[in-house]
Amino acid sequence: MKQWLCALVAALVVAQAARAQGVGTLIVSVHSKDGPVAQAEVQAGSLVRATGADGNVVISLPPGPVDVVVTRTGFDPGAAQVEIRVGMESRIDIALEPQSELEENVIVSATRAEQRIDDVPLRVEVVANEEVQEKIAMAPGDVSMLLAETNGLRVQTTSPSLGGASVRIQGLSGRYTQVLSDGLPLYGAQSGSVGILQIPPMDLQQVEVIKGVASALYGMSAIGGVINLVSRRPRAGAPEHELLINRTSHDGTDAALWLAQPVNDRWGYSVLAGQHWQARSDLDGDGWTDLPMFRRTQARPRVSWDNGSGRSIFATVGVLTEVRRGGTIPGRTTPDGHPHPENLETRQFDGGFVGRFLISGDRVVSIRSSSVTQRHDHTYGSGIERDRSGTLFGETSITGAVGRNTWVGGIVLQRDTFRSLDVPRFDYTYTIPGVFAQDDYVAARWLTASASARVDVHSEFGTFFSPRLSLLFRPSSQWTARVSGGQGHFAPSPFTEETDVTGLMPLAPLGHLEPERADSISADVTWRKVPFEITTTVFHSRIANAQMFRQLESGPYAARIVNAEEPSRTNGTEFIARYHAENVDVIVTHMYLRATEVGEDGTGRQEVPLNPRQSASFDLLLEMGPGKLGFEVFYTGKQTLENDPYRSRSRPYVLWGILYTHRVGPALLYVNTEDLGDVRQTKYEPLLRPARLRDGRWSTDAWAPLEGRSLNAGLRFRF
Repeated sequence: MKQWLCALVAALVVAQAARAQGVGTLIVSVHSKDGPVAQAEVQAGSLVRATGADGNVVISLPPGPVDVVVTRTGFDPGAAQVEIRVGMESRIDIALEPQSELEENVIVSATRAEQRIDDVPLRVEVVANEEVQEKIAMAPGDVSMLLAETNGLRVQTTSPSLGGASVRIQGLSGRYTQVLSDGLPLYGAQSGSVGILQIPPMDLQQVEVIKGVASALYGMSAIGGVINLVSRRPRAGAPEHELLINRTSHDGTDAALWLAQPVNDRWGYSVLAGQHWQARSDLDGDGWTDLPMFRRTQARPRVSWDNGSGRSIFATVGVLTEVRRGGTIPGRTTPDGHPHPENLETRQFDGGFVGRFLISGDRVVSIRSSSVTQRHDHTYGSGIERDRSGTLFGETSITGAVGRNTWVGGIVLQRDTFRSLDVPRFDYTYTIPGVFAQDDYVAARWLTASASARVDVHSEFGTFFSPRLSLLFRPSSQWTARVSGGQGHFAPSPFTEETDVTGLMPLAPLGHLEPERADSISADVTWRKVPFEITTTVFHSRIANAQMFRQLESGPYAARIVNAEEPSRTNGTEFIARYHAENVDVIVTHMYLRATEVGEDGTGRQEVPLNPRQSASFDLLLEMGPGKLGFEVFYTGKQTLENDPYRSRSRPYVLWGILYTHRVGPALLYVNTEDLGDVRQTKYEPLLRPARLRDGRWSTDAWAPLEGRSLNAGLRFRF
């Protein structure tokens, strides 16, 4: 027996020696200025280990050079390269720096799989809560200013008399922009001419923006991009009650109440209720409305449940009523001697549900559903158009991770309806089932790839395939680069920026129209080093079969929708630089945009109207004890104008304003001034045309501010 034991021990020693001859030992020490860093993730080649309480970890590796990457929450990543030698011990020491204050360590939901923004190959830009709160003091009634001051977005007035507006992403028409609330289409597939002016910002946590074709993620309504408005949730043990009262120099008033109350450690609810008023203004005295009158009342309760173990439920309902009055001032007429009122009454009811359920392993099942019904009653002079529309939406998806892959797969069904009581030739019911899939693959520590695709089966226009591919490069802790490209489709529709003003009555029935097909590609590079962050983006998009609103010289109808003979093309660059110190925040942006489309007669090419070639901004925010001082400057370059009797190109202009907030106990007092230079379009030419267009339009397009200098002041009181 003793001999057998000796032989066994000898064999084990020989085996161990032989094994040791093929590997080396690496000892990694991780520390910060405060001492050793425990539980840091150390990746050496394909092996991943965690440091102990002393900040050290020992790893056996085959011989050769190996890259070592160290990550830990709260710190910027660290990296080094070391040569492993057989039977020898190698040591490296890695010092971690506190995480950059500029790093957007936030979770985004707009890419389906909830991930840190720094780990997402598809570029998602986030307007953080701090900026949301600042914009609430500037425009508490709607999200238009919040979006307008986001680089790459432009809020374009579509109906000057009624104050309607849409959001253009990187120069593309606002009808290509999909606006979501917590990932749900609560504003309908066709939000109409007002849209974003009916969405209050007070209950928002953050805003997520995807620029370029996003059809692979969100279907046929998102070929320009996606804006996802993420709501605030009740925090356990931290009830929030806020009352906001705001008054403007243009005789406007906003009153909003926000209540967020946890019921227990799992359940919570919130309620947002508000009323908003605005008096009608004719600033140049020509008898035509420059700022419409409106009265809006809305309420949105939400309920949430989270068991703390990967299961959560969120449900919401919303009710909105609004009346808008524009066109000629009561008692005044247009140049043909007749009054021309332009009015809009809106009624909307919506409901939505989001559920997330952790099942076996690390798989998560997500369920989303929503229903929206809208009623619009329009008045265009002597014509009345009443319509009813609705959107039903349901989606089920599952998310999981296997090795280096994080994947998502799902099915979706959407049903859109439109009924016009007065122009029934445009009625439709579309049913669109679809399937989608996405896979994020970490190929190396410096490279992550994401591929997504979606197939939609449109009940009227057939089957559409929408792919997208994105790459994320992280060569070092300071540099990040992304490249992304995708394709999507948009079903024919009578709704354009022109029909927001004319209505559907002057429009000829839709003939044979091909779906629009969009392709986009973008690349961006970010350099980050405290206290600076700089990002440069280059983008290109192409839309084939783009719908165009064409005037008709004769016949029973004044215009028709046609497919453009040549694709529209948009190219441009974005630049944003930020300096963030303890009490100072400076943001500088610039955007160059070159967008062209086929000429009005179907030949040649022209610049897309109302897209400034150059735009820039400067934003300074200073914290001074209980007060904050903000200073903003915005430059908008020349724009091509269409059917404008006064000019073919707009003037460039500069806007600047000052915001001051001061906290006194539970109250936040603020005073905000906009457009202190009093730039106003009607200072140069009137909105009112000398003669009516055949399609019924009396007003020109809005290419500059219509309200001029304005001041608003108010308070937010927490109780």
